Amino acid sequence: MTEKERAGELFLEGYNCAQSVFTAFSHRFGLNEETAKKVSAGLGGGVGRMREVCGAVSGAAMVIGSLCAATTGDDTESKKRNYELVREFADRFNAIHGSVVCRDLLKLGTKMEDTAKPDSRNAQYYKSRPCLKVVEDAAGILMQMIEENE
Repeated sequence: MTEKERAGELFLEGYNCAQSVFTAFSHRFGLNEETAKKVSAGLGGGVGRMREVCGAVSGAAMVIGSLCAATTGDDTESKKRNYELVREFADRFNAIHGSVVCRDLLKLGTKMEDTAKPDSRNAQYYKSRPCLKVVEDAAGILMQMIEENE
């Protein structure tokens, strides 16, 4: 199973966008799935369901950071490379979806969610939202970028 397929599977199991993307790649940097799901949980729904940066984008940024981030505070070259890769990911994602912002992807305008309570996952939910495709696209972009940078 590819990481793109695994991300989609996780999303369909009820995990949020960030959890789905980050967890699908966690084996690449030695993090078990349970821990990956926990550390990325708060980024779903555009960070705590505030509809800001898409959870799939946040999860992808976490993957990129886990694979190539600075591990010392003064490593400016690694920080620069990490930011370049995150920006490249965002550019590719934007080219497909037109935004990295959750509320834009969901076509909510400037509307904020009234509650932090997640919507029920049912057939209507999956039909009315682009989230599964967004998760799979984010994972696909990451797979391409990893392949290109190996």
